[in-house]
Amino acid sequence: MAECKPCVTLMEEQLKLMKATTAAKMDATLYRSIIGGLRYLVHTRPDIAFAMGYVSRFMEDPREDHWAMVKRLLRYVKGMVDHGIIFPKTDGSGQQLTVFSNADMVGDIDGRQSTSGVLVFLGSAPILWEKSSSAD
Repeated sequence: MAECKPCVTLMEEQLKLMKATTAAKMDATLYRSIIGGLRYLVHTRPDIAFAMGYVSRFMEDPREDHWAMVKRLLRYVKGMVDHGIIFPKTDGSGQQLTVFSNADMVGDIDGRQSTSGVLVFLGSAPILWEKSSSAD
């Protein structure tokens, strides 16, 4: 995918993938290898964390439609290669605490789980990121 066309959006809006799909099976070793490599990016690229959690659900029995989502994720990373977290040097005085959160409210069709995440900034530096999945 070195010569792929970059993508500016991470996921299709309201994308719903299922474990039990009729799509063709794919090489599970390749799928797991790509997901494993992308997991390292989550530390400096929290924007891909939700998508990584989503495609990780299908590592046991990956199908072609799951692979299409992984390829879109790779195209997004290629298009945003210059983005990442920067921790600026500051004295720490007068910085504002900002919190962002998101949830998909029982978005997992198979297990009926909700996925949510929180990102906390101190000034312009992210200091906490947390993702969780829970049964509803």
